[in-house]
Amino acid sequence: MEFSFVSGDPALDLAATVGYRRTEPVDLLKGPADLERWVNACDGLPAEVAADLASFDAAVTLREAVYRLALARTRGDPFDPADVEVVNTTANGPALALELVDGGMRITGGIRAALAHVARGGITVLAAAPTPSAVSQSAAAPAPSSPPADSSSSNATPPAAPIKECARPDCTRLYLDRSRGARRTWCGMSECGNRVKAAAYRARRRAAG
Repeated sequence: MEFSFVSGDPALDLAATVGYRRTEPVDLLKGPADLERWVNACDGLPAEVAADLASFDAAVTLREAVYRLALARTRGDPFDPADVEVVNTTANGPALALELVDGGMRITGGIRAALAHVARGGITVLAAAPTPSAVSQSAAAPAPSSPPADSSSSNATPPAAPIKECARPDCTRLYLDRSRGARRTWCGMSECGNRVKAAAYRARRRAAG
């Protein structure tokens, strides 16, 4: 398996480096070299970092804390204080450096800064994501017939994206649902959506006989 970045946030993408968590887990981060490759492939992080065993352990600890916190959010459960502490402590690490260059922007920093950046993004996502009950109430609320006279659609703040788990039975990837009406079902069409649809089509063909 290769790294994929379809969760909508690097913290959730980091959590997804373990796939199929409830059946036959596949861990894509087996050592520091894999962590370096993941950072290199992730948008918004430095192109080159050096990871050692200590930073690798820190990344795995952050990954599992983010996963448990995000899963708790999807279920409307309270956060585990120990996991909150891991994310907050990691987020207090050094910041990445940004430089304007002819080709655009250069991002530099060490592995600790990269993990701190991921953790800070995770805090933003986890803090803003609504609980399932809030999402249901929002979906059930009638849409206003017309906007207030002094409102502007261009200035309206979009609702926070809920965190969801992919609906493919074996997939345990968590992702931000930024679709209209929060109707996204799969973590990604190419990875899961198309497979589920193809399996359903084959099942209908067999049933038809």
